[in-house]
Amino acid sequence: MKSDIIIPKVENVFLAAVQEWSDDFMEKVWYIYLVNDSDFDLDSVMVVSKAFGTIDGEMKKTSLLRHAFVKVSTVSAVKVEMVEKSVLALNNEFMVTYFIGNTLYDKKFTFRKNMINEHATEEVPHLWVNGVIVR
Repeated sequence: MKSDIIIPKVENVFLAAVQEWSDDFMEKVWYIYLVNDSDFDLDSVMVVSKAFGTIDGEMKKTSLLRHAFVKVSTVSAVKVEMVEKSVLALNNEFMVTYFIGNTLYDKKFTFRKNMINEHATEEVPHLWVNGVIVR
């Protein structure tokens, strides 16, 4: 019975944390982008995020944030959310779900604690700026 279930593999879709200037905060802040590096449009995209971990021996977690996008075009990127500075010390988890045609895809992406920093950056495809990529 379980062998009849086909779970498609997510390929060429990933998340990137990019640091950008914010006029609201008057400093650079980290933003999460969903990057579609595939040859297909992503339809009915849902991104659910949360952060969790321990700080000073105390368990911390954030509430769930949900983001929806009707369509993410091929070879493009969309800004998902800002990551607040104090949350960088926690594991930041993003569950991404979308359709390509009639097939449902989903994958969990995790930025481990303190992974988002200026020393861990590389060039992000399609954004052409440096960022931290999770595949």
